[in-house]
Amino acid sequence: MTIESLINWMLTPPLSAPRSTILIRCMAGGVFLSEGILKFVYTNQGVGRFMKIGIPAPEAMAHFVAILEIVGGVLLISGFLTRFIAIPFVIEMVVAILTTKVALYLGTSPLPLPPAPPQSGLWAVLHETRSDYAQIMSVLFVFAAGPGPWSVDALLARLRSGVSAAASQRAVTAAA
Repeated sequence: MTIESLINWMLTPPLSAPRSTILIRCMAGGVFLSEGILKFVYTNQGVGRFMKIGIPAPEAMAHFVAILEIVGGVLLISGFLTRFIAIPFVIEMVVAILTTKVALYLGTSPLPLPPAPPQSGLWAVLHETRSDYAQIMSVLFVFAAGPGPWSVDALLARLRSGVSAAASQRAVTAAA
């Protein structure tokens, strides 16, 4: 697969997903959007959290992730460039699990422990990853199924096909 065909594949997701796909897009996009805003509003959710878990350049990375979540959340909600934004979101969620849940499993987390048992070990990790898991599965669904007909991607596809149909009609008329 060439770079051009990969980009074309990324830009033309399937539009056959049901209309209700908008619900998944709004749920996942809304969570990313609100979490991105929280990283700017509350230090303990952004820079402070990144410092505690040992992320290099915590201020720059917290701002980068916050902007990714805000912009990406809006893209996901609107259904625009859905395949492109799904990839960094999956990567981000895997990194979030690796940087926070492994230490929780081992009982060495620098973050506050969950408020109620279990506070470490497998069951604590399973409980605490439920949101991460839902986010990953949601963006993977949209990546595979497409954004659905109520999306900017679908609107652009309809406009492109309308332009193509109009251009073809003009060519036929001109040839006659």
